[in-house]
Amino acid sequence: MPDSGPDFTVKIAETEAELRAAQALRYEVFVRELGAGGDLVDHEAGLERDRFDPFFDHMICTDSRSGAVVGVYRLLRDDQAKAVGQFYSEDEYDLSALKASGRKLLELGRSCLHPDYRGGTAMFYLWSGLAAYVAEHGIEILFGTASFHGTDVQDLAQPLSMLHHNHLAPPELRVRTQPAHFQSMDLVPADQLDRRGAMLKVPALIKAYLRLGGFVGEGAFVDHAFNTTDVCLVLDTSRMNQRQRRIYTGERAG
Repeated sequence: MPDSGPDFTVKIAETEAELRAAQALRYEVFVRELGAGGDLVDHEAGLERDRFDPFFDHMICTDSRSGAVVGVYRLLRDDQAKAVGQFYSEDEYDLSALKASGRKLLELGRSCLHPDYRGGTAMFYLWSGLAAYVAEHGIEILFGTASFHGTDVQDLAQPLSMLHHNHLAPPELRVRTQPAHFQSMDLVPADQLDRRGAMLKVPALIKAYLRLGGFVGEGAFVDHAFNTTDVCLVLDTSRMNQRQRRIYTGERAG
């Protein structure tokens, strides 16, 4: 049943069973709901997984009443990325600006909630857990790809252009789509934007990062395997104001 109160636990998956529960939720959302695929997707077992999974920390949000994993986040610190040889999103984006910053990085990915728990408090629990993880590891910059459903760039011209004109990362944080995959987001002139209509097409997760002061990198990546059009989000925790920090950490004004 959907969440009706604060009855969730958030932790890093520690067992194979917890990891499989995270991968099963990812399969439900990304494969069954959104039509994604991939070389290591296990359709027989109903698991969405890839070669990066063993290197990530997998944050899970569990409904304490049912014991079901209802939300997940996949987290990769820069020290973990060294072990795998790259960040996950480096196949899509040139991360040179972030890697040269000398600051502690955390890549976010595979964020999803079970359909019955969207619009409730489960996401706030995940975000509070993420804030605690960031504080524990001294993370300074968070980044990762977020997706529009579908691969028709012209259908997404308004929201992509709105992000490009209004939320482009400053040069020192500006990642860029790899040249072989570069898809311009500058598709509609700024004076021709339908800002309200464009924002209505922006997924909730991207809107949430924008409210926290997040930026987007330059260029999109059309991911035909996942049936998505991706943008790279960057959040510099040092730039967050007090109101944004309260949203992120779940604190309330005193």
